[in-house]
Amino acid sequence: MDAEAWDERYAASDLVWSREPNQFVSAELADLPPGSAVDLAAGEGRNAIWLAQRGWTVTASDFSQVGLDKGRRLAEHAGVADRVAWLLADATRTEWPDDHDLVVVAYLQLVEAERREAVLRAFAALQPGGRLVWVAHDSTNLTEGTGGPQDPSVLMTADDILTDLTGEPFDVIRAERVERQVGDATAYDCLVVLEAD
Repeated sequence: MDAEAWDERYAASDLVWSREPNQFVSAELADLPPGSAVDLAAGEGRNAIWLAQRGWTVTASDFSQVGLDKGRRLAEHAGVADRVAWLLADATRTEWPDDHDLVVVAYLQLVEAERREAVLRAFAALQPGGRLVWVAHDSTNLTEGTGGPQDPSVLMTADDILTDLTGEPFDVIRAERVERQVGDATAYDCLVVLEAD
């Protein structure tokens, strides 16, 4: 989907995603001391707002202006408008300063070449000791799980993300397939958590 399609999707409903942060983002980051973060493909900003509520200074970036505008209103309602900057940007093209403590990417589903660009740019935004948290629909979700994109070209595994970062200096904290309950069904995501050296 392009930015215009996402604008239409965000405009069509009150909230496309929940107000709560992604369960893996919150589980992995609940005990991390706050600092400077980038939430790439932030959409309506649920992860950015949650981080801001925990003391982080966050740049929430997305290529949908409608999603960002909704996120800005939600941040104001949550009382953290001063802790989140909303930036219209493309995760595959934007070059970030390399001084961030955290980059979060949740469900940015791209074809391989675009995904690699986004992964490398996300990693490049980290300072040494900074953490990258990447959550996406796993390739196996198409045949074994529920929901998510039905296009195999935009699905991935944790190993795909690590391969995209070949030659970069980092330590792996987690890189695996994880289960997420969707009602009575199970969805499969890939989760990568790493720390830049």
